[in-house]
Amino acid sequence: MRTLTKALVSATAAVGIAAGGLATAGTAIAAPAPAQQQAVTGEIGTLAVNNLGLTTTQAKRWQCYLRDWNFSPGTIDGQLGTDSWKAAQRFFNYYGHNGDVALVVDGDVGPATIRALQRFLNARGYGLDVDGIAGPKTKDAFANFAAGRSC
Repeated sequence: MRTLTKALVSATAAVGIAAGGLATAGTAIAAPAPAQQQAVTGEIGTLAVNNLGLTTTQAKRWQCYLRDWNFSPGTIDGQLGTDSWKAAQRFFNYYGHNGDVALVVDGDVGPATIRALQRFLNARGYGLDVDGIAGPKTKDAFANFAAGRSC
């Protein structure tokens, strides 16, 4: 009987250890998910606002400009996020600053959106190279244009 009790206790202990190990393994596997979500959230936050060098006041004025032309940029907060850039892309498409290909209205400030911005600014006399690069001249022209607006 004593041998049977030892065997039963040993088997129970082994099952308990295995179950605990599995529980711990499950936790270890689940733990990286929040870290991955955190990394993605950080990326989205970085990509969500792109003022292209504008101050908050200048960005608000650009948002007001878009709003006044009936292209809703969302909240007028001086943060050119996805809604503001979607409004700008719709504006550029509507007024033909997109060139010969319609911009995808996704809020992404890529080379096509920068080229449209450069065409828009050139229509107002800024004389920029339309290269899709938001370099110092493009940023300065955009800031100058925005600074001259009211909100």
